[in-house]
Amino acid sequence: MKEMSMLLTLGFCVLLASCNQPVTKNLSEPQLKIDASIRSEVINNLSRELDESYIFAETAQKIKTDLFDRLKNGEYDSITDAKAFAMKLTADLQLISKDKHLHVDYFAKSLQITAKRKDPTQEEKAKRLLFDKHFNFGFKKVARMDGNIGYIDLRGFKDSESGKETVAAAMTLISNTDALIIDLRYNGGGEPAMVTLISSYLFGDEPVHLNDLYCRKEDKTKEFWTNPDIAGKKFKKDVYILTSHNTFSGAEEFCYNLKHLKRATIVGQTTRGGAHPCYTCRLCEHFVASIPEKRAINPITKTNWEGTGVDPDFKVPENQALKTAYVMALTKSLETIQEEDFKEAKKHFIKVAESESDDINLLIKL
Repeated sequence: MKEMSMLLTLGFCVLLASCNQPVTKNLSEPQLKIDASIRSEVINNLSRELDESYIFAETAQKIKTDLFDRLKNGEYDSITDAKAFAMKLTADLQLISKDKHLHVDYFAKSLQITAKRKDPTQEEKAKRLLFDKHFNFGFKKVARMDGNIGYIDLRGFKDSESGKETVAAAMTLISNTDALIIDLRYNGGGEPAMVTLISSYLFGDEPVHLNDLYCRKEDKTKEFWTNPDIAGKKFKKDVYILTSHNTFSGAEEFCYNLKHLKRATIVGQTTRGGAHPCYTCRLCEHFVASIPEKRAINPITKTNWEGTGVDPDFKVPENQALKTAYVMALTKSLETIQEEDFKEAKKHFIKVAESESDDINLLIKL
């Protein structure tokens, strides 16, 4: 968390392009004192954005009415701290919408006010690329566990074009393992295109329909299909995905898609429940809002995980998800192993893992 806070300036540029996870801010930054004019400006601009783009038009009208009633009744008059105002607005927005993607954030650093746009500038793109490279496009760890089980700790779904070589390298590294565990317990989401790219490594030579995104403002639906023509090696063996209450947005889509396509086994906790991709807009010099403008529509269920999260196939505490999936993967892989030495080794690693009370020793080895 400290490292992320130190990169706040770069992180804001990432936020402009994708707001699937809440903003991480430096809690020690100076707080701005605001007055009635700033509060009114923020609420007026926020209401306009909701009216134009929020995925549910009827809900947008209810939120607008509620915000202006609160403003008129003086509910915000005593709030002079900028951060407290952002938190209060977020709570009021989510009280009606129940939408975890919809929030307001405050930045101590003055934000440049430009003409309304959603596409990042070249400078912002360069900063975003630097940010993504620093965090290895979300791939915190790629490893081979004892017993020949692949493990990927993925902390975010970054830009698919600039990160495609990293994805190919990661998938090639685990290609010879007997099963794959993808750890999304600390993944807050990211780009739908990266979800599609990584998913493409888990299917065969025919395109598979993963998800759709409907945009209210454009009244258009975009379909997402796997791409059979990708660099590197595909993984066709068993896949296990670890989840927690922190798993959010694009990470939930990845789980939801693969669960309903029966391509992966989900192990852990029910995810957080956010299925509405959003854009970020500046409300004034120090405030931004994340406005959900699209909603996911799964081609199988015809719905999504908004407000409910993704239920795991095997529900276990967060700190036991890796141990559980690892034992499952080792046990299942015994069915296809012919060599007795390999079988005995796997049985040994199963006993070792089962003797652990939680994941800590397994993670230390990684």
